[in-house]
Amino acid sequence: MLKSDTNMKIYTPVSRIILIAVLLYSGCITVEKKDTEILWDTYGIPHIFAGDYNQLFYAFGWAQMRNHGNLMLRLFGQARGQAAEYFGESYLISDQWVHTHNIPQRAAEWLDLQKPEFKQYFQSFTAGINDYAAQFPDEIDSDTKAILPIEPTDLLAHYQRVIIYHFVTNPRDTQFNPTSIRLDRGSNAWAIGPSKSASGNAMLIINPHLPWDDMFTWFEVQLNCKTLNVYGATLVGSPFIGIGFNDYLGWAHTNNVHDGQDLYKLVLADGGYKWGDDSKPFATRTVKLKVRESDAVLSEKELTIKESVHGPIVREDEDHAYALRVVGQDQPYIFEQYLGMALAKNFDEFQKAASRLQNPFFTTMYADRDGRIMHLFGGRTPVRPAGDWNWLGTVPGDTPQTLWHETHTYTELPKVIDAKSGWLQNANDPPWTTTLPRELDRRDYPDYMSRNFMHFRAQRSARMAYEDDKITFNELLAYKMDTRMELADRLVDDLVEAAESSDDNFLHEAAAVLKKWDRCTDNESRGAVLFKEWVDAIGFYIDKPELFHSPWLEEDPMNTPVGIADITAGLAALRNAGNKVIDNHGKLDIAWGEVFRIIRDDVDLPANGGPGDPYGLFRVTGYRPIENNRYAAVGGDSFQAIIEFGDPLQAMASIGYGNASQEGSPHRTDQVKFYSQKKLRPLWRSRSEIESNLTLTEQF
Repeated sequence: MLKSDTNMKIYTPVSRIILIAVLLYSGCITVEKKDTEILWDTYGIPHIFAGDYNQLFYAFGWAQMRNHGNLMLRLFGQARGQAAEYFGESYLISDQWVHTHNIPQRAAEWLDLQKPEFKQYFQSFTAGINDYAAQFPDEIDSDTKAILPIEPTDLLAHYQRVIIYHFVTNPRDTQFNPTSIRLDRGSNAWAIGPSKSASGNAMLIINPHLPWDDMFTWFEVQLNCKTLNVYGATLVGSPFIGIGFNDYLGWAHTNNVHDGQDLYKLVLADGGYKWGDDSKPFATRTVKLKVRESDAVLSEKELTIKESVHGPIVREDEDHAYALRVVGQDQPYIFEQYLGMALAKNFDEFQKAASRLQNPFFTTMYADRDGRIMHLFGGRTPVRPAGDWNWLGTVPGDTPQTLWHETHTYTELPKVIDAKSGWLQNANDPPWTTTLPRELDRRDYPDYMSRNFMHFRAQRSARMAYEDDKITFNELLAYKMDTRMELADRLVDDLVEAAESSDDNFLHEAAAVLKKWDRCTDNESRGAVLFKEWVDAIGFYIDKPELFHSPWLEEDPMNTPVGIADITAGLAALRNAGNKVIDNHGKLDIAWGEVFRIIRDDVDLPANGGPGDPYGLFRVTGYRPIENNRYAAVGGDSFQAIIEFGDPLQAMASIGYGNASQEGSPHRTDQVKFYSQKKLRPLWRSRSEIESNLTLTEQF
């Protein structure tokens, strides 16, 4: 029976009869609940202590429901491809995407392939979800109750939908062309080795940048069971920790600049498509989708899905069809791999788990208490056939010569282990500049492995690590929170000099603001708003060499491009940008935090940081426009952590928007102040620390 000790709520135990009925209804196994506790700290972080793994994962599912119940159920409903049935026609495109890629059927196939103990863990996790919903029905929205009960296949479908079909590829990218970085999704990660660390201990920065809602929401948690003691975060709805650390080691992920998809252009012929000197028919299947109308009546729509040998057809015109081929569809053991990573106690054990490459997308940054560090250009990259094919564009699909079947093995992927420089970084740049001087030569790998560039955020990242001979833990925190615009250091001096030399008094005023500006985007930084307006007006970016006096050079990746190519146009743009700032805000030197805000529920605080590129900001915050010419933060730094693997281990973290999404929860906003103040929280990991900061105990 569930017992609670809390200064917040007292929960009435469920009777044995009701509990059995719930489990029969849910189709879940009965989990023997004993010696299991969830200790909830003052920031809504669950610390789960369990005697066996089934108890642990039961409590993990329960804990996610407490903080994110309605969000999680909505995500599972979408992963089933039934969101339009639950929520209405606006979700029909989502359902079509799910069924086009056969996610529900593949989830069932993947479940059959799991080892018996892992099937049991999935059952335990979903039993915790279903039991929580049964005990606290008033916390579940009326439109999400129909999604219950949750089944183990929902976990695998949700994972596929998020990682394979919203990271590796994405329904919003209608061309499926991986030539640009998704500006709303990225990450920073550092690994600092003993030679670069002031203490001689390895250190790690974990810093994903994602939207602050929907499937990208992080859940912070600690899991304790037998030899497992891992702290970190998972995307809501996942039964494993995605990024985190234990007493021995830690790992971070960044969005990989690899190409795990190809769009094939097929020539229609004979009711099918050309294939060499012949033609092939499309394979077809039909799915019936239910759609909830405004009067709650369900209508039915039929979706016919066509597939070629390459994959499903995602677009079609009069003469051509376009098939999408995506990696990751035959890697079902993601949960097993990540549990192995969390249990690892040294580099060899971690590498053994990570080398399975069951996650088809992310770069991995690693550090441990033995002083080992690694940057792995992870994910699944296809072994593409030789030939003059444009793998970043549309690939001819009328010939077998372009069809790939295998992906590169772990040993074939770029990686740097124990860098001579003592530091590794990744800010969604290709692996070639993970450290400087370079330890990887891109010419040792196929051209399609990764592109060759270093955008300004990555340059800022590398510069901070490169220029500090010995990094302390406090300095690591300062670098993590750095808001200096790398682009400003390349352009502002030229702009100020030209403006001061002009005979235009308004440009003199603008130059004075920029000259006094600290080149940062802190709450009180004055000049950043003006500079951003100017940059946006001209359109500076790393792949526009014509705008710079000197373009980006591979041989000097951290210091180029630099200078303004057309200073006359630059001054005209500065005048226009200045007028716009005055019109919108009343003065040229408006503080960044007056314009850029963090607004959630009844909280409204000044923000810091901004879009990583083109500005070269390491502290990434994304915004949307709101009233009065202001902007509200909607993404960027989310779960953030820094760890030093000493004795004792030091760690600090924060989850920018709070650790809950449930309406009415105090943990929706209780960490926003840390974001506004550029701070992280000390972590409570020992039982004594947790019990000193306790608000709720749940016992099973």
